[in-house]
Amino acid sequence: MSGRVKSRQGGSSAALEQATLSINERILKECHTLYTDADKGLVRVAEEVGLNLLAPRKKITVILIGNHSAGKSSFINWYIEEHVQRTGVAIETQGFTFVTSGRKRESLTGNATLHLYPHFKPLQEIPGVVDYLNTEISTSKQKKFSLVTFVDTPGLVDGDMKYPFDVNESIEWLGELADLIFVFFDPIGQALCKRTLNLVEQLNIRHPERLRFYLSKADEAGTESDRQRVMMQIVQELCKRPGLNKTGFDMPTIYIPNPNKLVRCVNQIEDVCKDIEKTINQTIQNTLNTLEKDCEKIAQLVDKQIEDDNNAKSYNLRASGKGIMFTLMGLTIPLMLIVNFTVSNASRELLVSLLGENGADMLRLYLSPVRQFWDLIPEESHLTTLLVLIGLSLVLLGLARWSTRLKPTLSRTQKRRLADHREFVQTIVKTKKKTLYQDYLQQSVAEHDL
Repeated sequence: MSGRVKSRQGGSSAALEQATLSINERILKECHTLYTDADKGLVRVAEEVGLNLLAPRKKITVILIGNHSAGKSSFINWYIEEHVQRTGVAIETQGFTFVTSGRKRESLTGNATLHLYPHFKPLQEIPGVVDYLNTEISTSKQKKFSLVTFVDTPGLVDGDMKYPFDVNESIEWLGELADLIFVFFDPIGQALCKRTLNLVEQLNIRHPERLRFYLSKADEAGTESDRQRVMMQIVQELCKRPGLNKTGFDMPTIYIPNPNKLVRCVNQIEDVCKDIEKTINQTIQNTLNTLEKDCEKIAQLVDKQIEDDNNAKSYNLRASGKGIMFTLMGLTIPLMLIVNFTVSNASRELLVSLLGENGADMLRLYLSPVRQFWDLIPEESHLTTLLVLIGLSLVLLGLARWSTRLKPTLSRTQKRRLADHREFVQTIVKTKKKTLYQDYLQQSVAEHDL
């Protein structure tokens, strides 16, 4: 009885959790489950057909970089409307902090962080990073935080500042997995920090489409002319770098809103939120499109394996036929010589007693070509001819063994399982993907347009 109650409670809690999820959260979660399901997950199915697939992430990753006191931690606190990151003029963030949403407020250390984010595990190969890695889990549901993981990076400075790990290598590696890279330039700090500019240049080489530049703390930059002067200096310095000198360069001015402070500077911080939301939507579309492509890949590999198995069985059948033919030829030569030698040296009375009159005559008739062939060979060449015939017999038996090397084939169970996998990805998964796409589009498209 208690087991039934627990089962009902577990089912109701799962249903409640599902009901509280937004449509976008549910889509990403269900796509992730389609890949990671222990029984019929695409990752497991793909492994069986020799394909390596990665499950899509349920959230986008946004990395914030910039000089110390550039406002990275303050932006995260503002976005989630909770004070989880320390802020101040001093270098508060000395390592990497992952800020993500969860069921309860919690702080995780480096090893726990890597267990939570297994795709970040290669980061531990950089000496010293794990000791300066932590995660802050917040229950905030503000804006689109439930679909975002922020990565707050150490404040970058020039000079003799020593980091306990290779900060440049670490940020560049994280940039490979990021969906967005926010670069904050502080107008009153070290906005033109060379370390920051060097990192931006390297990240721009690999992923220019992920970079976004912002003039943070714009409300503290003085007058409008002061802000313009600072922005011009930053843009000029950026444009000196190869790859950053491009058309359409944009650097919005942002600052944390303060209702008690009158500021005439235009605040474009809401555009940052729109950019995050746009990336989330793009990620959902890419995930659904990738889901269909992965299904096609699995189906094609299944078809190829079944076709290869059919070809292997046809090849094995032909090879077996050749093997039998060469074996018979290889055994017939010595057998005919032995029989001919035995019959030639046996008396007719013995053959008649063993085979009968007709049998003895038939045997001598069939062996007459062999006897005539042997009689044509001079007596001094009999031994040589015998060795040659034995050698020919061995060659034929060798060919028989070589030609019967069979290719591996699938069992009926394996073939049936492959067919089940193909039907599963082509019907169930694709149908699920179509339903998820409709759910996603219904948020913005009229029902009669679907």
